[in-house]
Amino acid sequence: MDLKKIISHCKEYGFVFPSSDIYDGLSAVYDYGPFGVELKNNIKAHWWKSMVQEHENIVGIDSSIFMHPDIWKASGHTDAFNDPLIDNKDSKKRYRADILIEDQLAKYEQKINKEINKAQKRFGEKFDVEQFISTNPRILKYKDKTQTIMHRLSLALENNNMLELKKIIEDLEIKCPVSGTSNWTDVRQFNLMFSTKMGAVSDDASKLYLRPETAQGIFVNFLNVQKVSRKKIPFGIAQIGKAFRNEIVARQFIFRMREFEQMEMQFFVRPGEEIQWYDYWKKKRLEWHKSLNLNCGDYRFHNHENLAHYANAACDIQFEFPIGFKELEGIHSRTNYDLSQHQQFSKKKLAYFDSDMNDSYIPYVIETSVGLDRLFLSIICGSLIEEKVGEEQRVVLKLPPYLSPVSLAVLPLVKKDGLTDKARQIFDNLKLNFSCHYEEKDSIGKRYRRQDAIGTPFCITIDHETLIDHHVTLRERDTMSQERIAIENLSELIKVKLDT
Repeated sequence: MDLKKIISHCKEYGFVFPSSDIYDGLSAVYDYGPFGVELKNNIKAHWWKSMVQEHENIVGIDSSIFMHPDIWKASGHTDAFNDPLIDNKDSKKRYRADILIEDQLAKYEQKINKEINKAQKRFGEKFDVEQFISTNPRILKYKDKTQTIMHRLSLALENNNMLELKKIIEDLEIKCPVSGTSNWTDVRQFNLMFSTKMGAVSDDASKLYLRPETAQGIFVNFLNVQKVSRKKIPFGIAQIGKAFRNEIVARQFIFRMREFEQMEMQFFVRPGEEIQWYDYWKKKRLEWHKSLNLNCGDYRFHNHENLAHYANAACDIQFEFPIGFKELEGIHSRTNYDLSQHQQFSKKKLAYFDSDMNDSYIPYVIETSVGLDRLFLSIICGSLIEEKVGEEQRVVLKLPPYLSPVSLAVLPLVKKDGLTDKARQIFDNLKLNFSCHYEEKDSIGKRYRRQDAIGTPFCITIDHETLIDHHVTLRERDTMSQERIAIENLSELIKVKLDT
């Protein structure tokens, strides 16, 4: 399903609204509606359970958004947290130069896949994919061009070479998606941090920043957490929290926003053991994403060629959004850069004494960082499908049941004959254990379709026979199968179905 349909569905069914909508919105800022906030909270709870509660060597914190400004000096954000931007003189639109280049390279990959699909249709079962990729001249040309450009891009970003970035854009003959022209300005850097003031009188106020990431709150609390939790290395500190970036090129719905939420875990290890733990967390995090069992969309690793100044290994887990494969979660081996910098700037010792080694050292860190909003979007994209049921089309959000904003809908067949009273009685009993929704307006068919669209896995229908035999009809979202269930068995049966 394309992104426009997904955006429309999210607004129509109360998942995501444009912020300040009655004032024509605010660019790249969104509000989560009644069902969106429930889904978001369920995702957070699922991540926290799997990351913290199921690991005895990982604990959590909740650090503040406002932090001492020297923290951002130590981390390098004050001086180096920049994006390379370029404007098209005709459309007056602004773009990230590196993203323009990466999008062009993605088009080459699409052309490669197109060549492969054409060949598969032509040769059928005899088709050898690997041989075709290694010998086809068009594919070899696209691969060679991609590798050359990726190398040039990595060097340009590493050396902060804005002239080379523009030269790559010119060499690739990249055109503005709006104007269709190549009338570009020079590339320049733009710092992404939001600044503000603290204090009643602006003249006396201190300049602060809204945090652009949550990781630094973990690093500056490293020793506090280690001492009170009595953890020995290796151990991790996890956090869910808001971060803010003044994204100039913020598009593609909630994929890239100015106010967003991160779910991060910093895992502290002995120096020299970081790569084995990096490989461990790469594997574990991909397994976690795949365990969601979404209906569509794939995952892949994308290794960073241009490493950040603090890293000695880095990759992204990318998800196949309707806009292509894009970053979902980053796994980074951050070395001991952050703790060393904070030790230097704060003049406080941040070394850890390892009793097993009888030695002190500054730990190395493996970071796993997933954007909650991107994860939310990936789950919606991977669950929302259109399918034909008889002669009509059904739009259904096939969410994992344990993430669904509503677990169970209670629906009286009609609003008379005592059915609503019985339905209310059942609803009041079940709402103590499940996220329930009660609805009596419209025909039962329309109500089923509405519950399908918000992802409710189970619906209970109370009909006239219910008053006689004390059974209800349990309908399952994915199969639309229906079965009669005794009211007294409902709670236990639904609990089992939600846990599987």
